[in-house]
Amino acid sequence: MKDVMERFIAEVDRDRIKACVREAERRTRGEIVVMLVPASHDYPMAAMLGAAAVSFPAAVALTPVLGRMFWAGPSNMWIFLGILISLFLGCHAVIRRVHTLKRLFIREEEMAAEVREGAQIQFFRKGLYRTREETGVLIYISVLERQVWILADRGIHAAVDETRWKEIAAATARAIRDGQPAEGICRAVEEVGRILSEKFPAGPDDRNELVDVVVENDMRRS
Repeated sequence: MKDVMERFIAEVDRDRIKACVREAERRTRGEIVVMLVPASHDYPMAAMLGAAAVSFPAAVALTPVLGRMFWAGPSNMWIFLGILISLFLGCHAVIRRVHTLKRLFIREEEMAAEVREGAQIQFFRKGLYRTREETGVLIYISVLERQVWILADRGIHAAVDETRWKEIAAATARAIRDGQPAEGICRAVEEVGRILSEKFPAGPDDRNELVDVVVENDMRRS
């Protein structure tokens, strides 16, 4: 998973995002945390469905060819099962590890639900609910799903319409799909910072209460 995250966003871009968060927080009492994860769920059924979709028709097509080649007849059950099991195991191993392939066998609704749940779990795990004025905002980016979820604490939720966060999240997801993750994330941070500076401007005793950027190399949900 570490390679996935390194390919998704380089170290220099992570530093750039951290700088954007620090600049945005300079003008507000709000606390912004950007979190990047390789995936919000393991999706075990996706690999099984993909492997079955490839291996079964391939086994049906290859059995007559190999059956004749080995003088076993065009419909030999043992040859069919050997091909089916070999292809299934091989395809399952590949699909499990390759995000582009795995995503083909996951419904959009399932991915959206897992990303939302992943954001909620990490919001509490990373302590965003512990800020003094309940002004934590999590920008949660899940790489496999290419989706973004923005979650705000109670103090901000009461002052900012949730549709605004959804608009920013959608724009960020589009930038990620267009191959510009750092640019999209920085724009999201700037926009979130602008909204927070209007509703919760910085005070004289303001201090940074949370880690600005978190990059997880492993998919953790529990």
